Amino acid sequence: MEVCRYCTPEWLEESAKHYHSTPRFQQQLAKVTTKVFYRIKAEPSWGIDEDIIFGGVVDQGQMVNLAFYSEQDAKREADFIMAATPQEWKKLLRKESKFLGDFMVGKITLEQGSRVGVLGLAPHAGTFIDALTPGELKFPDEMSAEELEEYRAYIAEFRAQLDV
Repeated sequence: MEVCRYCTPEWLEESAKHYHSTPRFQQQLAKVTTKVFYRIKAEPSWGIDEDIIFGGVVDQGQMVNLAFYSEQDAKREADFIMAATPQEWKKLLRKESKFLGDFMVGKITLEQGSRVGVLGLAPHAGTFIDALTPGELKFPDEMSAEELEEYRAYIAEFRAQLDV
């Protein structure tokens, strides 16, 4: 796999392929049925001018969907919506911090769903993170000024196309 830019349709597509081709994920999540969504808070210096929401729908370990969602669709469909800055999500995806610790100290906030339910999913956070890191991710703070402007334009384009 080549390098994927964080928070793009290509990243979610590669992550879904990685999930489906890795039996360990289905085995470790065999008892999990959830619709867990993640808000990446706006960070204009990263080319993310508005919040972005993506979510994973898992039914007894099977990945049913991994996609970007509009605010309305996320609120209607999600069991959980968790929010953090892109810098915080980067630390998690790079395994420089742990989900449970960041959640407990408020670096990751729960916008929808029960705190008890999230704590029940917390032991599976590593599996979700592994699925979302199928290879090397390039984050906006690692892009040149030119790459960042292209990235910003690309985000605006795919969001308009997907209506998210």
